[in-house]
Amino acid sequence: MTADFPKFWFGETVSLLGTQVSNLALPLTAISTFHASNAEVGVLRFLQLAPYIGFALVFGAWADRVRRRHVMIATNLVRMALVGVVPALAARHELSMPLLLVIACAVGVASVMFDVSWMPYAPTLVDGDERRYVEISAKMGMSSSASDVAGPGLAGLLVSVLSAPTALVVDACSYAVSVTSLLAIRKQEPRPTPTAQRNLPREIREGLAWVFGTRILRWLAFVGFCCNFSMITVWTMFLLYGTQELHLAASTLGAIFATASVGGLIGAMVSRAVIARFRLGRVYFCAQTALLAGPTLIAVAGGPKAVVVALVTGSFFTTYLGLGIANVVIVSLRQAATPQALLSRMTACFRMLLFGGGALGGLTAGLLSGAIGDRDALIAAAVFSAAVVVALALSPVSRLRELPA
Repeated sequence: MTADFPKFWFGETVSLLGTQVSNLALPLTAISTFHASNAEVGVLRFLQLAPYIGFALVFGAWADRVRRRHVMIATNLVRMALVGVVPALAARHELSMPLLLVIACAVGVASVMFDVSWMPYAPTLVDGDERRYVEISAKMGMSSSASDVAGPGLAGLLVSVLSAPTALVVDACSYAVSVTSLLAIRKQEPRPTPTAQRNLPREIREGLAWVFGTRILRWLAFVGFCCNFSMITVWTMFLLYGTQELHLAASTLGAIFATASVGGLIGAMVSRAVIARFRLGRVYFCAQTALLAGPTLIAVAGGPKAVVVALVTGSFFTTYLGLGIANVVIVSLRQAATPQALLSRMTACFRMLLFGGGALGGLTAGLLSGAIGDRDALIAAAVFSAAVVVALALSPVSRLRELPA
């Protein structure tokens, strides 16, 4: 592994931590500053993720034509400026709910471009050595899980001490750190192989055909869509339930998500050992089942507030534990099953489906909570999540013995 990968890894770890702060601070800004309704919080979450539906395929095809590091630097600068403007506007009393929605959507557009670039870029830092794919996926998974642990707690503390808009300064600074780390990388990224004729629609079709024409990738995409829909639905519903019915403070909400996210960190840390010990498909099935069954604990939570908080924390812990292990398997499979020339388009297709599921989940959470109440909406989400285990059992991915050649 080259010395450049640790630079990339460090920068993305800091950036992921900042993103976790924004994930909690943005909806809390809407709730605390503008007294946003359930539907408005759902729309905010939808607009954060909706750009993946509209732009992922186009951006993915374009990213396969260029050096991806340059794209990542530019998009992080854009995100730094957009997130940084929220506390500035709030301090001048010029921030409004419609403007917050526009900024959230714009950050989502920049995030699409970044996400379709970084996953294909990471393997170039290990010279495309497939034996290193599980290793780099595990390291990035550990970073994601560590940010899940520290981010919500940090966000809750910052929101309590300062304010929700001011807490977003941390995310803006994290993008600056990521830009610096990318600029420090010395390894030259291979120039994409030019083709005789560029045709964007054809290139998009090639990416879609590869994902949906490859049996393993097709099932990963379908189950992943359902998992993301479930996770964002439950997360958004509980944020509304915890704020409006349980009357939990921002610091308590942050502590719940941070404590639960220890499960994700543990999952990412043990993933390599588990994958080496057991069949790949069995690891995938068990990890995804934990992710999908986790929300059941929230649905049955009742009694004193302390008991409810403990059960909810256990639910998210189980979900994140499964996610931490499953993500390493999924990303490694996707990278091993796709040629370098199609990596951005494959990633774009998955991003469109996964974040599209998340966007619809956020919107569904807001609308359903407003229609039938926060508690009943959580029960409905838990039932749907558990039902996806049936599709998981039918997936050929659950029967794989090892990474495909």
